[in-house]
Amino acid sequence: MSYMDGFVIPVPKGNRERYRELAAFAAPIFIEYGALRVVECWGNDIKPGKVNDFRTAVIAQEDEEVVFSWIEWPDKATRDAGAEKVMKDERMQPKEGEDMPFIGARLIYGGFEVLVDESA
Repeated sequence: MSYMDGFVIPVPKGNRERYRELAAFAAPIFIEYGALRVVECWGNDIKPGKVNDFRTAVIAQEDEEVVFSWIEWPDKATRDAGAEKVMKDERMQPKEGEDMPFIGARLIYGGFEVLVDESA
């Protein structure tokens, strides 16, 4: 069964297009190294929770929105090998003086074993 990497990240609202461009640039590189699917979602209906929610989980500020993303891999071994190659790929290295369009220090991510996968 598939293996998933999941991400929740705060992005300044003014950086939406820069983030989309970066995500669109990176997605084919992940696929080149074995990912089956890359999905990036811009939050537009995140309700405040009574204890926690997506915004408080990443300490999103008023001028930031939350991005929810996942990368689907065929299995964990492919993910481990592919993720290592992506991180070493020179296309993924930040350019001199280039700021990232997101707040990396508040990124939440992890790898997940799929328990249920249903489709219509």
